[in-house]
Amino acid sequence: MNLLSIGASYRTADVAALERLAIPESAVPELLQRLVAQPYVGEAVVVSTCNRVEVYAAVSGFHGGLGDICNVLAEHSGIPANELAGHLYVHYGEAAVQHSFRVSSGLDSMVVGEAQILGQLRDAYHAATEVDSAGRLLHELMQQALRVGKRAHAETGIDRAGQSVVTAALDVAADHLGGDLSGRPALVIGAGAMGALSVATLTRTGVGPLRITNRSLERADRLAEAYGAVAVGFEELETALREVDIVVSATASTEPVLTRARLEAALAARGGAAHPLVVLDLAVPRDVAPDAADLPGLVVVDIDSLAASRRALPAAAETAAVEQIVASEVDNFLGWLRGAEIAPTVAALRTRAEEVVSAEMRKLVSRRPDFTEEQRADVSRTLHRVVQQLLHSPTVRVRQLAAEPGGDQYAALLRELFDLDVPLATHANAVPEIGGKA
Repeated sequence: MNLLSIGASYRTADVAALERLAIPESAVPELLQRLVAQPYVGEAVVVSTCNRVEVYAAVSGFHGGLGDICNVLAEHSGIPANELAGHLYVHYGEAAVQHSFRVSSGLDSMVVGEAQILGQLRDAYHAATEVDSAGRLLHELMQQALRVGKRAHAETGIDRAGQSVVTAALDVAADHLGGDLSGRPALVIGAGAMGALSVATLTRTGVGPLRITNRSLERADRLAEAYGAVAVGFEELETALREVDIVVSATASTEPVLTRARLEAALAARGGAAHPLVVLDLAVPRDVAPDAADLPGLVVVDIDSLAASRRALPAAAETAAVEQIVASEVDNFLGWLRGAEIAPTVAALRTRAEEVVSAEMRKLVSRRPDFTEEQRADVSRTLHRVVQQLLHSPTVRVRQLAAEPGGDQYAALLRELFDLDVPLATHANAVPEIGGKA
């Protein structure tokens, strides 16, 4: 099996496409099961966030795996496969390893260095573990990706400013509200992970008074209590919109929460363009209805506009330091992978040796029927010890050599020299690297 990652992100797709591709948390288990039921897909992990949807898979062939995964994504999203292809990036073998480590360390995030992706990757890995769609290869990849992400944040200053999608959105909001957001009344719609991050960031920035609303008032109450905010019922949304300057909307709704009619009424009560309302729409699918964007006095900051702004990038030295960590960890992972790939060949060699010993023992017993059971056992043990001693050093050494770049050739030589029949998966270094749009 080999690694394949396929996805779409803010780099390759607009919000409209990401909305259609987005996978609700409740739908992830079923999608994972559909993926591993495909002929070429043996393992799968699905990551779906506000600005990326990715599948990490262990596949038995590149083209077959690519086709299987694209078909499942096309069926899920309703986007025809030929149209979907224009939004996807593809990484195979070593490139897939590198991509996963860049994602976990925040290098591929809209706001470079943000740490939220680590939690999202961890959740995706746990979801795959729950339905048993992650096998040995993806267990190792996900565990190492999480470790690389933690190392990047611990050893460099890439997240020293505490940047996230929320802070980047607030920077854009500040441009429309005179530059200083402290003391500005705000409303957060949604009490999930992104909503909680928004509340924490707004509180730290000095925005307030702060209100929180959610379809489940109980969740809004808990979040409000933790940050000294005020929870309001979802039925009070229209009233709250009239009394705040900033709205952060981050729900999991499949339909727009902030409709044109709802926003139009709120803006009219506020005095229209004289008192602008800035809405940070961090949801995928979008919470703000597309037909509301042109309302006078309304400023909508969504994922697309954030992608265009590319705010709060860390210093080049910090990015370079993380890139160096990623490169080193990719080499380590590939060494482990090469070592793991030679294991079937070594096992086959030892099995062949055991078969030779057994065959010779049968010949000896037929020639010397006078041997007692004890004598036969002594001879058998001696032969096995000789074989094990002869094979020990070569097999240890070949494992070491296999972990080095180009190490797959040693497994091939063993198979050729001893005429070993080993069912082979696709090897990471024996295939061309295929990288899609970054």
